[in-house]
Amino acid sequence: MGFWDWLTGRDPAPPVVAVPEVDPAPTQDDILASLDGVEQLISSGALPSVVRSRAARVTKLVRQTLPRLDSLGLGSYDSYSVIATATDYLPEAIGGYLRLPRDWADSRPVENGKTPLLLLIDQLDLLGATMEKIYDAANSTDAAALITHGRFLRERFGHPPAADLNVPAPPSANPADPFDLERP
Repeated sequence: MGFWDWLTGRDPAPPVVAVPEVDPAPTQDDILASLDGVEQLISSGALPSVVRSRAARVTKLVRQTLPRLDSLGLGSYDSYSVIATATDYLPEAIGGYLRLPRDWADSRPVENGKTPLLLLIDQLDLLGATMEKIYDAANSTDAAALITHGRFLRERFGHPPAADLNVPAPPSANPADPFDLERP
């Protein structure tokens, strides 16, 4: 507050705070376009087969998980991980490897005795295992609902599940059972 503001009783204007620019979240089209780009790299022949198979596994799992992101909870760590894998982690891992000369990347140890090729394989294995767990988590909600519904039905109707759906359950041994067909 300045002297003049104090004399006149006016409050100074609040300071202007600059809000940093934030990139918008990737859309479904952005995610799919990124996966398409990775799949083009996979099919281009620029990557060793051991890398192609692992990268293809990751892209397949991400594609399978994308329609189920809502079951993970939008904004959750798992849904973020799926999106980041498609748009950042996977493309960056492959891109980092491809920026190196092939003979050097496949033969020179750079960390703990591992070549860039082996480091990339480790990264792809980690991404694949993580996407597998997230895919399982995305499906577990519906699987749990199916289990809960089955329990409800057993409680409601009181019949244990038949071991083989093609074979009728054995008749009830309870003589008071009105549905016992073997009763005289």
